[in-house]
Amino acid sequence: MEKIKDGEIEKAIVVATDIGAKPYSLKTSLEELEDLTIAAGAEVRGVVAQNIEKFSPKYLIGTGKVKEIKDMLEKLDIDLVIFNDELSGIQVRNLEKNFNEGRDFFDKKVRVIDRTNLILDIFAQRASTYEGKLQVELAQLEYQLPRLLGIDGWSRTGGGIGTRGPGEQIIETDRRRLLKEIDSIKAKLKKLDKTRDTMRNRRTENHIHTVSLVGYTNAGKSTILNRLKLESSKEVYVKDMLFATLDPNSRRAKLLNGSEFIISDTVGFVSKLPTKLVEAFKSTLEEIKYSDLILHVIDASSEDLEIQYKITVDILKDLGIENKKILTVFNKMDRVETDQLAINPSYGENRIYISAKKDENMDILLRAIEESFKDDFNKVNMLIAYDKADVLSNILDSYKYENLEYKAEGVSFTTVLNSIDYEKYKKFVIEDV
Repeated sequence: MEKIKDGEIEKAIVVATDIGAKPYSLKTSLEELEDLTIAAGAEVRGVVAQNIEKFSPKYLIGTGKVKEIKDMLEKLDIDLVIFNDELSGIQVRNLEKNFNEGRDFFDKKVRVIDRTNLILDIFAQRASTYEGKLQVELAQLEYQLPRLLGIDGWSRTGGGIGTRGPGEQIIETDRRRLLKEIDSIKAKLKKLDKTRDTMRNRRTENHIHTVSLVGYTNAGKSTILNRLKLESSKEVYVKDMLFATLDPNSRRAKLLNGSEFIISDTVGFVSKLPTKLVEAFKSTLEEIKYSDLILHVIDASSEDLEIQYKITVDILKDLGIENKKILTVFNKMDRVETDQLAINPSYGENRIYISAKKDENMDILLRAIEESFKDDFNKVNMLIAYDKADVLSNILDSYKYENLEYKAEGVSFTTVLNSIDYEKYKKFVIEDV
């Protein structure tokens, strides 16, 4: 059968059930599946929904819907059928066998994948760093492992002529190969963990505050990072699509008092984010644990704001991140009327309303970040003698200052020092303000 050529846009039908859509409505869940399909580079040509009481072990959906989809395949020239619910290897095999039955050998084969496979494919396309690629590969291998029986060409056991022989051995060989590759990738990721620990310890020693951006995919985290980062830092890629950012990005930024901090973007969350994917990215996501502050970014214009908020909070809980300082940031306020925004009290008292794209209220956000670190700063009046020009230069380059005066005994000014620099330059402090 014909194969899809590189660069050719695949045509897809997306399929969802009401029981698999929860906590979303079936309509919303299908819309998100369509967005994920487009993000993966395919074209959605058909949408199929079904209300069912329980999943079918053979096809997941009912036989009537399977026939309906099969009838659509040729009419719409479909390459791919994407299910919103997770499929077993056997269900994939049964569906592909049904959809391709009766097709000419030279026709292209219709493939069946599920939402998890789709998300893994998007991640595989977007991973650009060595670590990111390893993490995606690990998740893909762990996804494949329990599905060996359902993958075409691997399932060779059974009764009758042509099914006896080395089938079991072939599956066992592939299973051992996958396990070996999984162990190898885990060992490589462990080495990268040590490098991250070293960098984290260095930041701690230098007392550089760290801020992590978390939230649902496409909430605008990367745009916020670009607005806050130092002008000399490289821009982070931004696009209005799901999972535009995959690899974590960190940039230096400055508070209003002139003190620097590190702000880090993280992969966006989504409903039914594959467990294996979360596990594979756990070491990267656990960086959030060591942040001094978490900015939970929410798309204020989303109709499913409440569900998206809960999904992010639940994932943070799964990662063991509950008792950190969290500032809830409602982004994209340019798209909503303030009186239309229903605020749930459970979102906490620390809330900021911004539009990163329009650069609105970014100073308020910076002030809120600075306020969360207030216990780590000391406002002081300083006097530095003229023969200590290096000390003067270091402080004035690193911090904002006011009331600068050149006096006979030296230069006096008011500034705000972090706790490390306060101890370092304590002898030049005239008084705490």
